[in-house]
Amino acid sequence: MYLVVQDLAETRARLMSQGVEVSEIFHRVYDTGAQEQADGPDPNAASYNSYATFSDPDGNGWLLQEVRERLPGR
Repeated sequence: MYLVVQDLAETRARLMSQGVEVSEIFHRVYDTGAQEQADGPDPNAASYNSYATFSDPDGNGWLLQEVRERLPGR
C-alpha cells in the first residue's frame, strides 16, 4: 500500500521516533531502460521518485512516496 507524503525525510523521522522500523530512503533510476533502485533520495528532488518502506504490526507492507508537487490533473 502507498502512503503519499510531502516530506519523506520528516515523515520517516517521525515514524522512527514512534518505534517504527523504516527503510533507508531510496529512489528509482531509469537510465538503463529498466527500473532500478538507488540509495538516497532522488538527486533532483523530483516528485514521485523517492521512497521508503515499512511494515505495520499486522505484517502489511507500506511504501512511502514523496510528492512535493503533483502532476497536472492529479
